[in-house]
Amino acid sequence: MAKYKIFVDGSSGTTGLRIADRLAARDEFEILPISEADRKDVNARAAVINQSDLSFLCLPDAAAKESVSLVNNPNTCVIDASTAHRTAPGWVFGFPELCAGQADAVRSASRVSNPGCYATGAIALLRPLVDAGLVPKDFALALPSVSGYSGGGRPMIEAYEAGNAPAYELYALGLQHKHIPEIMKYGRVTRRPIFVPAVGNFDQGMLVELPLHLDTLPGQPTAAQLLDALNAGGGAELTATVKVTGLRSEAAREVIARAAPPPRSSPAPFPCHGARHIARRGQEGH
Repeated sequence: MAKYKIFVDGSSGTTGLRIADRLAARDEFEILPISEADRKDVNARAAVINQSDLSFLCLPDAAAKESVSLVNNPNTCVIDASTAHRTAPGWVFGFPELCAGQADAVRSASRVSNPGCYATGAIALLRPLVDAGLVPKDFALALPSVSGYSGGGRPMIEAYEAGNAPAYELYALGLQHKHIPEIMKYGRVTRRPIFVPAVGNFDQGMLVELPLHLDTLPGQPTAAQLLDALNAGGGAELTATVKVTGLRSEAAREVIARAAPPPRSSPAPFPCHGARHIARRGQEGH
């Protein structure tokens, strides 16, 4: 059986290296090589891209757009790890657990945009609650988040490993983080959430939170109703890949069920921290 030909455009970066390493261990794939000199040659890159069955773009946005413009083989599929095409027409958002039918859309697509790391966690929390009508699309939201340093690129990795970086540091303080457009589009919210993430002194891992005062939501849903919506969202694909860990035990569910509703003067915060964890996704960058 012929092997699938894979090209990783940008394989010298953190994301590209990890994709290439994982695929190299699979017998059904052939990784197409390109020399360091040819990486900078547009015509050489175009030739390799069009030889491939699938090309991964692990590049800055502008370079990813250039690579897409080089594709003239109708049988070449593209997965773009950059931000460039996540909300672009004609591209399928590569989040199979997003909703019913999304997995089939990803399987049949020739152009797939890889979700952002923070966006994956935020959308996984928001979309089921919005679709269930528990959180209005225009509700004021905040998404406190923290991740490890490995997605920040070589300079950040070197600074942390040398002990020259802070234990915890906020960034994107201008409220213009590049993941906000996809969070809003695929989380189905119309009001921009407050999203100021942080980097912690650990290699990998990510926590995205969605704190909610339940009595400020229409209908004043219970924590158990939120939990049920999180469990139900996404259909069959969700069941296989997502674990609800924020309130995971039957004992916790029983405590929630017995709890009396709080008085209106004392709002009940429900922190959906880590409530859904996409177990098979890696951290692709900040």
